[in-house]
Order: sequence, then structure tokens, then C-alpha cells
Amino acid sequence: MARRRFDPSAPIFALFALLLAILVFLPMGWLAVFSVRGPDGAATLTYFAQLVTDDEMVRPLIVTLIVATSVSTLCTLVATPMAWLIARTDMPFARPIRLLVMASFVTPPFLGAVAWEILAAPNSGLINQVYRLAFGLGRSDRLIDIYTVYGLILAIANYTFPYVFILVANGLDRIPSDLEDASSILGASRWRTAARITVPLVLPAIVAGTLIAFLQAMNNFGSPAIIALPAGFHTMTTKIWSMFQYPPQPGMAAAAAVPLLAVTIMLLHLQRAALGRRSYAVVGGKGAQARIIRLGWLRWAALAYCGAVVSAAVIFPYIALILTAFAKTLTITWAPEGFGLGNFEFVFFEFSSTKPALWNTMLLGVMAATAGTAVTLIIAYVTSRQAVPGHRVLGFLATAPIAIPGIVFGVGLFFAYTHPPLVLYGTLTIMFIAFLTTELPIGYQQFQAAFRGIHIELEEASRILGATRLRSLRDIVAPLITTAVVSTWCFIFIAAIRELSAAVLLYTANTKVLSVVIYDLNENGELGAIAVLGLLMLAVTFAVVAVAYRLPRATSIPTSA
Repeated sequence: MARRRFDPSAPIFALFALLLAILVFLPMGWLAVFSVRGPDGAATLTYFAQLVTDDEMVRPLIVTLIVATSVSTLCTLVATPMAWLIARTDMPFARPIRLLVMASFVTPPFLGAVAWEILAAPNSGLINQVYRLAFGLGRSDRLIDIYTVYGLILAIANYTFPYVFILVANGLDRIPSDLEDASSILGASRWRTAARITVPLVLPAIVAGTLIAFLQAMNNFGSPAIIALPAGFHTMTTKIWSMFQYPPQPGMAAAAAVPLLAVTIMLLHLQRAALGRRSYAVVGGKGAQARIIRLGWLRWAALAYCGAVVSAAVIFPYIALILTAFAKTLTITWAPEGFGLGNFEFVFFEFSSTKPALWNTMLLGVMAATAGTAVTLIIAYVTSRQAVPGHRVLGFLATAPIAIPGIVFGVGLFFAYTHPPLVLYGTLTIMFIAFLTTELPIGYQQFQAAFRGIHIELEEASRILGATRLRSLRDIVAPLITTAVVSTWCFIFIAAIRELSAAVLLYTANTKVLSVVIYDLNENGELGAIAVLGLLMLAVTFAVVAVAYRLPRATSIPTSA
């Protein structure tokens, strides 16, 4: 009787399940413990009571809700018609506008906030300088002040609207024109067709985009840290960060993180419900190409509208960063002698934090992207092929970090790894764990889409010939998803090098990354150095995006908070 070969697939898959459980649940478990543990070690609900009774905690919560609601509403009102204009009309330069929207999407929000600080600071802001020069006004006059709640809403919305735009544009692209043509044949006007056919079909994408925009604004740390703190007010994320300053309040920080986590989970559930509403599903085969609406002379007005949006999000901020990088003084003088390479010399040759921060950023980005790609490849394969019992649990664990805001996860990691037996605080390892875990959903979503396009019969034939699941994955599946592997690696790398929310709670003097260095420089008013480092980060990001963009595969947009 032939001896059965040992198949290591099951124990390896079980090991990955255990790894995921530790990565996700250990920090959240410690977060829960500290939220109900008093200074004396006894159980207490005092921290949660303080959340709703202490004015110092209630005000940031109210500001956060106002900002998140305003940003999501503004993004929906701006991005929805913009997506329709680009996807369904003959508006000129639609492709460059799409590319600029993607540039806004990959721009770190904290860097965008710095750029708008350069543009709209009340005294030195470029917009206010031009405004005073144009109308001969005094130094106290200003057109816009970024250090207000309204300025914060503007700064966050500029780098949040792409979530709504991409979802709505993709939804419009998937609607076959047959349905709209049938409506027109039956006598419906263009606007009635849009109201009865187009809008209902794309409504789930609009709702999902609005919810994602709300989550992104609510859980954003970088922009409020750049704009709200100098203005003298807090959001919940900056308030949680402040509780780790002297004197530290870890229990209060843990309790304050719980509402952000709860709201995020609830809204993500609503998002899935919106995307999964069967009453709005398209039934039938592949439709004809979407019908393009002729705008006539209005297409130039449409271009002006879209141009204004991408100018606020990309063109003006990038110009501000470039000018500041070359400016010799904090206030740009516009004279040729006011520009030079001093900031570049300072950053690359005099500033001691640049090289270690750049090394840490690249090292952590490569490690997180490589490990994240490997882990999510295995998990997505197991769940898509239902290879082991409990595969649904694996899928849940791989997507669970979506529901954990970065600042909340940073708090959980701080608690989890500052106690024996695993004390990792102050090392690059804890940063690696943070980057890896928060970006798991990106890779999982990418590979799930890739495995759906590969028929299982190829693997079954390999198994019949005696190959293990791991051998089939290596020899049969892996060569077919090479493009997905590369694009997933690129997405995780980009997300990792721009991470600030968790990093700002976990770094030490020896483990700084570029995002943290930029944040520290902003506190010291070193805008020239920030601009140089920001342009360096953007250059790396766009180089990686260029690689991913050339890959012939449609990629999904991550919705991690």
C-alpha cells in the first residue's frame, strides 16, 4: 500500500490564521482592558463617563462630527457631478483630469494640509499675499484663513473627494447604455432617464462614497494636527494623541478611541449594505458602450468646474510646495534672488534626521509590502478556494483592520507591546507590525479579485496529479497572478510610506519615518525643509504608481480608515 505523502498546507494555513488573530486582536484586547482599568488596577467606567460629561472631551467630539459631516457632504456634492461629467460627457481633457484626481488620491493628507498652510496662512499665505497685492490692502486683510474649522474642512475635503469620485465614476462606467437607450426609445427625456435609470443604479456607489468620506474625515489625524492644533482646537484624533504627552493619560486615551472604533464599524456595515443592495443590481449580459452626452458650449464650463476642483487639490498645493522648497525665506518674496537651493542642502547634508528617516521609511515600506503581499496572497487563496474549515474567519481577520482607525490601532499597539513578555516599543518591529496590519485589507481585496478570475479546474488537475495545495499555488496559480502580486506590493508600499496616524504614537528618536519627520518639522515652522521632504515622498510615490498603473489589471480602491 502506497504511503500517503504529508501535505503541509493545513498546518501552514492554520499558522497564518493564528498570526492574523494575534496581529488584529492582541492590540484591540489591550485597548479594551485599558479603557476600563483605573489607575489602581480596578475595573471602572469612569473614563467613559468623562467622555460625555467633561467639556474638554465633548468639544473635540462635536468638532469631529461637524468636520466629518461637512467633508462627506462637500465631497459628495463636488465629486458626484464631476464623475458624471468625466464618465458620461464629451468634456475635453477628461483623461488628464482623471489623472489629477488620482494624484490627489495618493497625496498624503498631512502633506496636502501643509501645502494649504503655505497657501492660506493668514499672513504669509500665497493666496492672501496675492489678494493684498492685487487690491492694495494692508497686512491684516486676508481672503482665506486656513486656521479655522472651515479651513480644516477644505484641507481634508481636497484629499477625500477622490474616494467618492472613483466609486461613482466606476459605477457609471459599469452601467450599460442599453437601459438608458430603452428609456429614451419609450419617450423619456434625458433628465427623466437620468432620474429613473442612471441615478438609482449609481446610488449605492454614491452612498458608499459618502460613508467612506465621512470615515476618512473622522479618523484623519495628519490634517487636524497641522491645522487644528495651531488654531487652538482639537478633533478626537488629536485629542487622543495629546493624551500621550506629559502627563500621559493612557486609560482616557483608550476610552476615547472606542467611539471612533464603534462608529467606524457601524458605518462600514452600512457601506457594505449600500454596495450590496440587490434592488439596484444590473441584470443581463454585457451592455453596449456607455452613451456619451454632448454638452455643446457647456463643456467648457464643465472643464472649468473640474479644473477648479483639481487645482485646489493638486495644482495649487504642488506649486506651493515647489516654490517653498526653493524659497530662501519663510515668506516668499517673488524676486529671483529670493530662491535658491538652501533648503535642499539643509535637508540632504545638514539635517541629521533625513538619512535615518528615509532609510526607516524605505525599509519599513519594503518589509510591509513584501510580508503583506505574501500573507494576503495565502489568505485570499484559502478563502476564495475554501481550502480549510473556518476560511470565513480568515477573511474576516484579513479585512478587520479596515474597521480600525490608524490612531486607534496605534493606541492598541502601544498598550500591547509595552508590557512583558513582548516589549517592542522603541523598535522598528512595532512600526512594521503597525504598517503590516493596517494595510492587510488592501492586499486581500486585490487578491480576492484576482482569484475570482482563475478557474479552479487548473488547480484540481494539479491536485489529481499529486501536488499539494501549496505546490499548486506556487506552480499553477502564482504565474497567473504575477500582475496582481506586483500591483498589490505597490499599493501596500505606498500606503505604508505615507502612514502617520499610528506612527506618530509609536516612534522614538531612532525609529522616525518621513511622515513623522515632516510632522515634527511643521511644529518648528521649517516649511522649506518640509516642502523638500514632501516632494521627495511624492516622487517616490508617483514612481511606484507609474509601475502599478502600467500593469494591465483593474485595481480596487482601498477604504481603510
